This record gives sequence, structure tokens and C-alpha cells, in this order.
Amino acid sequence: MVEEVVVEAEPKAKKPILLIIGGVVVLLLLVVGAVVGTLFATGFFKPKADLSAEQMLEGDAHGGSAPAADAHGAPAKADGHGEAPKTDAHGAPVKGGKDGPPAKLTKKSPEMTRFDYSYLKLETDFLSNLTNSRKVMSVQIAIMTRYDQRVLDNVKKHEMALRSVILDVMRQTVDADLVKPDFRKELAVRIRDVMNTLLEKYEDFGGIEEVYFTTFVTQ
Repeated sequence: MVEEVVVEAEPKAKKPILLIIGGVVVLLLLVVGAVVGTLFATGFFKPKADLSAEQMLEGDAHGGSAPAADAHGAPAKADGHGEAPKTDAHGAPVKGGKDGPPAKLTKKSPEMTRFDYSYLKLETDFLSNLTNSRKVMSVQIAIMTRYDQRVLDNVKKHEMALRSVILDVMRQTVDADLVKPDFRKELAVRIRDVMNTLLEKYEDFGGIEEVYFTTFVTQ
């Protein structure tokens, strides 16, 4: 009787599987290495610059956010020339130099606080012809204000211009106006208004509250 000898074949299929697994591992390592290298090149792992305590306190003191920083963590400049724009005591930009003509200075108006009555008499009389008449009118004018000394100083400063506009008003008078009961009051109001308009033009504030005639002659 012949015995059958069964010889089991060696497991040859394991070797290709190990090669595939090894290849996948190597490929994953290459991909991971490439990603890490790219992140290093772009500066992903560089520490971000922190704002100094002084900058943080300055930002909080003005009620705003922290100052903008450039790519290196330094405070960004406000203009394109490497320098922050100059500002005045109130934080407003100051013009001048190569950036443009000097900025106009704003003139502060007198405070609205009332003061004692102050009077100023214009020394030289005003003499004017009446419209379509041979008559002339001669008056002397005084003003009253309850604001501060600056109103009187402005009147003295611009007296020449004020005399011109006052004479323009007086020249508009006709004979029929002289017999009106309220002619002098109406004329005083018109003179006061043109004086305040001129002062507001040059000084941003009028302040003349009443105009009085210390002499008034027509002939």
C-alpha cells in the first residue's frame, strides 16, 4: 500500500502584502514631511509678536482697539511715507509742508456768559445825504453790549469797515422817512444788524445788542 505524502505549500502570498503596506507608510511619511516643510517655509510656526504693555494701555486709554501691526508685529504707519501723520493738541491732523497748504486756524467766539452793560461811542460823527433830497443827516452813534471786552475791541478794530456799511444804510433814507414816529428806532435796528453781520464775517461773532444816537440832526 502506497502512502500519500502531502506537502503543504509555503505561504507565498504574505510577502506582496507586506511590500504594499510598507509602500503606503513611506508615501504617508513623504506627504507629512512635505506639509510640515511648507508650513515652516510660510512662517506658520513662528511666534506672533505680542503688543507691549505700554501699547495696550495706550489703546485702552483712548477707548479704541490696539494699534494695527504689520507683518513683523510692528505698529503700522498711518501714511505711506513711513511716518505717522502729525496731529494738533485736539488730535486733528495738521496740514502743511509738502502735504498741502497750512490749515486755517479757527477763531473761538466769545463765551455766551452775560456781563455788565458796556458802552462804546464812535467819536467821529456820521454825515450822509438823503436819497433824492438836498437834506443831510448827521448822527453820532454809541453801541451797547453785555458780552465781554472782545466785542468792543472788534468794533474798534474794524471801525473803518463799520463806518462804510453804516453810511450805506443812512444813504437809503428819504424825506418821507423822517416824519415816521419810529424812524429813529428802525434806523438804529438796521444799523445794529449790518454791524453785527460785518463782525460775524470777520470775527465769527457780533455781540452788539443796541445802537443809540447821542446826536441826531437833519437839515
